Amino acid sequence: MGSSIWLFFLGILSGFALLRVPLTGFLAPINPIIDVIGVLAILLFSIILIFKGVIHLIDSRKS
Repeated sequence: MGSSIWLFFLGILSGFALLRVPLTGFLAPINPIIDVIGVLAILLFSIILIFKGVIHLIDSRKS
């Protein structure tokens, strides 16, 4: 489980990296699409990390 947490965290960081990438030249028209993908990656992986944290808290209280 520990390695998947790092994977989700790195997914969040890659979403932020997609937001910061300057697209120039012939790639400039897809800049809004890349921004949407970056925001969706940040939201998705953040929600998954929150969900896994809540599940871990619930499981640790049962033991």
